[in-house]
Amino acid sequence: MSQQQISLPAKLINGGIAGIVGVTCVFPIDLAKTRLQNQRKGQQVYKSMMDCLVKTVRSEGYFGMYRGAAVNLTLVTPEKAIKLAANDFFRHHLAKEGKGLTVFKEMLAGCGAGMCQVIITTPMEMLKIQLQDAGRIAAQQQKPVMMSPTKLGTTNTLLSRSYNSGMVVSAPRAVSATQIAKELIHTQGIQGLYRGLGATLMRDVPFSIVYFPLFANLNRLGKPSADESSPFYWAFLSGCAAGSTAAVAVNPCDVVKTRLQSLNKVSTEETYNGVMDCISKIMRKEGPSAFLKGAGCRALVIAPLFGIAQVMYFVGVGEYILDNSPLSLLSA
Repeated sequence: MSQQQISLPAKLINGGIAGIVGVTCVFPIDLAKTRLQNQRKGQQVYKSMMDCLVKTVRSEGYFGMYRGAAVNLTLVTPEKAIKLAANDFFRHHLAKEGKGLTVFKEMLAGCGAGMCQVIITTPMEMLKIQLQDAGRIAAQQQKPVMMSPTKLGTTNTLLSRSYNSGMVVSAPRAVSATQIAKELIHTQGIQGLYRGLGATLMRDVPFSIVYFPLFANLNRLGKPSADESSPFYWAFLSGCAAGSTAAVAVNPCDVVKTRLQSLNKVSTEETYNGVMDCISKIMRKEGPSAFLKGAGCRALVIAPLFGIAQVMYFVGVGEYILDNSPLSLLSA
């Protein structure tokens, strides 16, 4: 690898831009994924991804599909930058002079990247999920539900809101990510933002172990020769294929993470005391199929997200920006 190829500032810029572009394109599908994963058996508000999106637009307006997008766009830049740059960093240091990486070393590099990214991923997902799921909670509270007094539980006063009943579900009262973060830090300390850290590691480390080696090998198939890069469209398709495959493979972990990080629940919904308790309760009460909830949505989110990321790397946007920045021009 050349020095330019492992330029961390360029990799950070590429990853950041890719994250912003990708999230903007696929965020409504990600919102549908979160709401579908949080639905319990017998309490379905949405039948499918399209049904979720249609009902969201009807009740919350077009911008309701982008609830939580601000926090995601703010934090996805460092998150994607850390993930992609860390993988390149580990691959560079694991490679021997003039030799490629074995599959095991590629998986090891992916593992390191997945472990690094959770520093940003966990609080980002924690805040995003509260905002994304607010509409589902509002819709669920509209439905007449018979419950015994023993099932009634206390809920967080900041995150729980009352909604007017009627034929059309009213839009949930706006609560910002900043308010949620302040409340969590005030009541639980900084660890409040890292609720579900174990489940996030369970999802992101295997994802990176599957994604990065798979992408590298698929992308290698499109190279005209060993010394040339694959065409940009091949990099995009390789990123999409590897991303969607890894997303579906770790979807059970994503369901567990989403459930654990959802603070605001309808009073009849199950609460969980950790990863193993969550897994056992989902298995017992909803069956194995519950772990595949939102898998299609997640594949549709991740595929273009990583396809775009790899195109950004191929085009070399970060390298172009650094080469044409005022500081580089002055030093030339």
